[in-house]
Amino acid sequence: MPDLAYLNGEIMPIDQARVPIEDRGYQFADGVYEYIASYEGRLFRLEAHLDRLEHGLRELGYAPIPRPHLRSAIAELFQRAGYARAGIYIQITRGVAPRNHAFATTLTPQIVMTVREIKAIPADLRDNGIQTITVRDLRWSRCDIKTTQLLANCLAKQKALASGYYDAIFVSDQDIVREGTSSNVFAVSNGRLTTHPLTPHILPGITRMAILEICGEIGLEFSESFFTRENLYAADEVFLSGTVTEVLPVIGVDDRIIANGGVGPITRQLYAALGAKALDRPDVR
Repeated sequence: MPDLAYLNGEIMPIDQARVPIEDRGYQFADGVYEYIASYEGRLFRLEAHLDRLEHGLRELGYAPIPRPHLRSAIAELFQRAGYARAGIYIQITRGVAPRNHAFATTLTPQIVMTVREIKAIPADLRDNGIQTITVRDLRWSRCDIKTTQLLANCLAKQKALASGYYDAIFVSDQDIVREGTSSNVFAVSNGRLTTHPLTPHILPGITRMAILEICGEIGLEFSESFFTRENLYAADEVFLSGTVTEVLPVIGVDDRIIANGGVGPITRQLYAALGAKALDRPDVR
């Protein structure tokens, strides 16, 4: 089954998709994106992803794109691909124009999507956990907008891999733990979850939202508040969350072993609960 692309209304094999060289997404990273996963042939949290996408479009001053148009295009691409466990990447750029920092407000946004089968994170990483490092957060100050300007994230991820770690966690100049290169970060201490509050310094993760909903449903205490690297080192459990990451246990940060170095019970409980939520309560409208 070929991987497919959607380009401004046309679906084609992914290797046939082309965008103009003067697309502002290519020239300036002037674009926003989303990544939506499916479980057993059903898209998870589609509307929440579209909410976040529209937030980015508004904040960057793009011409509005009707949600029914996006929803219909996503559904057609997803159905044509036929993957039960699919990942749909959506990218919208401001449009095509001669290279200039200033832009016309009349540009027509370019809509590009791809669909591929999701490759599962190896079971041993979920069973045994991952090792991470922390890096200084040098990104721009509007991380709440899911833009395509991800070079700092890419360099941090590459630094982690080159050093023998799975991922990197961004930390501010004040030693506040922000988020991973493509995930939110949770710490568990004394049975209570803590994660960074929703500010412009982090992405409002869709999986993060689902995890907090689960906490409310099962009576697990949580706090959206700032915490430091030392708090992370001293936690009973640490995990990352994201669309493909789901709930991924962290057993080491900066060569500091978290608790006893094993995957904690709350991390395991939330991973199982997230899977159940994805299968039992799909959000496809």
